[in-house]
Amino acid sequence: MKIALINENSQAAKNGIILAALKKVVEPMGHTVDNYGMYAADDAAQLTYVQNGILAAILLNSGAADYVVTGCGTGEGAMLALNSFPGVICGHIEDPVDAYTFAHVNDGNAVALPYAKGFGWGGELNLEYVFEKLFGFGHGQGYPPERREPEMRNKKILDQVRSKTMRPLLDCLKDLDPELVKGAVAGEKFAELFFPSCKDEAIAAYVKGLL
Repeated sequence: MKIALINENSQAAKNGIILAALKKVVEPMGHTVDNYGMYAADDAAQLTYVQNGILAAILLNSGAADYVVTGCGTGEGAMLALNSFPGVICGHIEDPVDAYTFAHVNDGNAVALPYAKGFGWGGELNLEYVFEKLFGFGHGQGYPPERREPEMRNKKILDQVRSKTMRPLLDCLKDLDPELVKGAVAGEKFAELFFPSCKDEAIAAYVKGLL
């Protein structure tokens, strides 16, 4: 699994801490991590949590990433932004139980974490435990065991509903302010990470046109 890490501007200074915790946990599992930044608070390309949603949607819908780890101060704004787009199911994760149940009950492809609220002594340990429960035990298997079948059935129903209520991603992007979208893909390492991994020619062409 290719996991993309995205940080918005208010919590950009924690990028290194989050990246270290994520790679420590998931690389021994055989997953890879692409760090799309922000890398520091003074990066030239400043991402808002709204642009996190745009970038995450581009990565997931194009196949450039299989999963996105993001967040903001509380995690709420990033979660809402990501869930505004087709092809993205983002959970708000505060602790390892959230991570495990989201993976198995909701079977999403993105998480938003609170990197300011409650992030104090031991914050990096909580990140490690969250990532262990999120990526170490599979996805979509239902929880608790006696609710496995109905929970898996509900997820399929949700997917069917979203397929009817969501527009194709390119239609969404073309209706947004081009400068807003361009800012979402303006990161220092975006091009070198995205284009070799992108599996959707139409999305790649649109992004190249912006850049």
